[in-house]
Amino acid sequence: MGSTPAELPCDDVADNRSGVGGGISDVYGEDLATLDQLVTPWVSSVASGYSLMRDPRYNKGLAFTDKERDAHYLTGLLPPVVISQDVQERKLMHNLRQYTVPLQRYVALMDLQERNERLFYKLLIDNVEELLPVVYTPTVGEACQKYGSIFRKPQGLYISLKEKGKILEVLKNWPQRGIQVIVVTDGERILGLGDLGCQGMGIPVGKLSLYTALGGIRPSACLPITIDVGTNNEKLLNDEFYIGLKQRRATGQEYAEFLHEFMCAVKQNYGEKVLVQFEDFANHNAFDLLSKYSTTHLVFNDDIQGTASVVLAGLIAAQKVLGKSLADHTFLFLGAGEAGTGIAELIALKISKETGAPIDETRKKIWLVDSKGLIVSSRKENLQHFKQPWAHDHEPVKDLIGAVNAIKPTVLIGTSGVGQTFTKEVVEAMATNNEKPLILALSNPTSQAECTAEQAYTWTKGRAIFGSGSPFDPVEYDGKTYLPGQANNCYIFPGLGLGLIMSGAIRVRDDMLLAASEALAAQVSEENFANGLIYPPFANIRQISANIAASVAATTYDLGLASNLPRAKDLVKFAESCMYSPVYRNYR
Repeated sequence: MGSTPAELPCDDVADNRSGVGGGISDVYGEDLATLDQLVTPWVSSVASGYSLMRDPRYNKGLAFTDKERDAHYLTGLLPPVVISQDVQERKLMHNLRQYTVPLQRYVALMDLQERNERLFYKLLIDNVEELLPVVYTPTVGEACQKYGSIFRKPQGLYISLKEKGKILEVLKNWPQRGIQVIVVTDGERILGLGDLGCQGMGIPVGKLSLYTALGGIRPSACLPITIDVGTNNEKLLNDEFYIGLKQRRATGQEYAEFLHEFMCAVKQNYGEKVLVQFEDFANHNAFDLLSKYSTTHLVFNDDIQGTASVVLAGLIAAQKVLGKSLADHTFLFLGAGEAGTGIAELIALKISKETGAPIDETRKKIWLVDSKGLIVSSRKENLQHFKQPWAHDHEPVKDLIGAVNAIKPTVLIGTSGVGQTFTKEVVEAMATNNEKPLILALSNPTSQAECTAEQAYTWTKGRAIFGSGSPFDPVEYDGKTYLPGQANNCYIFPGLGLGLIMSGAIRVRDDMLLAASEALAAQVSEENFANGLIYPPFANIRQISANIAASVAATTYDLGLASNLPRAKDLVKFAESCMYSPVYRNYR
């Protein structure tokens, strides 16, 4: 049907099935075709007429040409004007900007995704900095809270306790067979908003739209799943519009057996190389699931590993501003859950690799504060297992300001999920102890951030290097404009996923996360540093993802965990060739 992409020699395309189109078999040549070649809009038969206009994969709206309208029985079903995809994009962006409520924008974008898939992704790719806060944090948090009220059409797959014993059958109900990325949640810890049960579906849907827009994974290769084991949220249990099971959460053996059936069914139905991303599970389940399945499945937890990788990238980049190595720093975390301990462990691993010191030694540079105060060795017997490596010798300290004064950290990282916990006293203490304090307020959404960008810059008199989980506007202070960096997981997981897919990875290892961090940090320019940024602008996110994917794939091959052979000579070009394009195709 088509030919190998012109910029790559034949031996650089390891396998059509693993590369073009984000890594699934291109049965009808749709992605191998150049933009000037014609493709056939296949469903179970050739789509035409109303069925073509109502299929989001092929619908082009008013962009159907006169020739296509004649060939596919669309004449008269559309107004006579023919407009380009670019004009459609400008019109939609104009309409979106008329909405003053972010949730209205979210609903409008979800409607577009269900109506015209390619236009949705073109809109998102071309306007990523403006639309990312709508399809992802912070607006997606509000969307999940109100999911029952705004629910219009099912997205993704819902697997509830009612399907116990027949999960494999449920997976077979999904119409697409070549699934390569699954994002799954049980809705127990959605962002910093707590247990939202079945309404957490907004998170997998949003994450996978970013896998496509930012990482180039084909939409048909993505599957959002919500595991519904009940909810402990009383408000939802009493809400007549709640869309999930109205019962208390299953726990213990019942929960473990249900998740095990799910993981086995996924592997049986989609094979060894399907990437399963765990998303927004509660701490006690998140660590157990990652530990249990990391040796048997291709699994990744974005809250633990993705957050860790993106934060480490910011810290590596910041060393160029601070003139220090990671080993020269003392780190203090507020929050000792999935994100906090995940980041801490990856930092310790990076320092260990840089210095050759045992990881038990490098962990001693990192301190954590939880709800009971500084984690110290005298508390070890009563700590959860994932906190125990961070219990160091020190007298007990009850609060964060006490810990800042006692430990005198150079880096303060917030993963507590509680807003305004970096008080003026805490931030001023950081500024007293450091010429350029590095302050990362990572909790999402914006309302849960430990402090705002304005507070960080004002209380440190403009000396802070600041990053956050959700976006903040530029800050004017003392005649200078400061651009807050966003430690957004979107920098990491799309490129990481693409790298795993294009190499045919069978397991995720920490070295791959380190490779992703280093690749991201390497793309921060001197101009970015001059503006106080420790992350590159999102405007270049597809190129950033391609470089991360190439670095992850190279590490996968080096570790002997890649199955797509031979290895492409130029992995960056190969990554770019794998990326889904949302540009309209011409139909014969």
